[in-house]
Amino acid sequence: MKNLIACCGIDCENCDARIATVANDDGLREQTAEKWRVMYHAPNITAETINCMGCRTDGAKFGHCNECEIRKCVNEKELNTCGDCKDLDTCQIVGFVIQNVPGAKENLLN
Repeated sequence: MKNLIACCGIDCENCDARIATVANDDGLREQTAEKWRVMYHAPNITAETINCMGCRTDGAKFGHCNECEIRKCVNEKELNTCGDCKDLDTCQIVGFVIQNVPGAKENLLN
């Protein structure tokens, strides 16, 4: 599995937050923040919070990733991702991501 697959199955390599961070693109940071504020009903997401190198890599993390219950669970269980967990198919913690992010479950199983 690639290191740029997040604990929940999101492909960090294609995530706008990581792309904006790597490119140091403030315009993309603002566009991403605006999109995510609406999408996630999260008014506290700002361009300044769009700074991430990936969930499972060293370096900056998006603010939510630092507090993410999925990431905490994976780390507590000493797993690489939720794909290594026997409860993947019934887990309510990662279930939202699997239901709403196309390809997340496939990323976890590959």
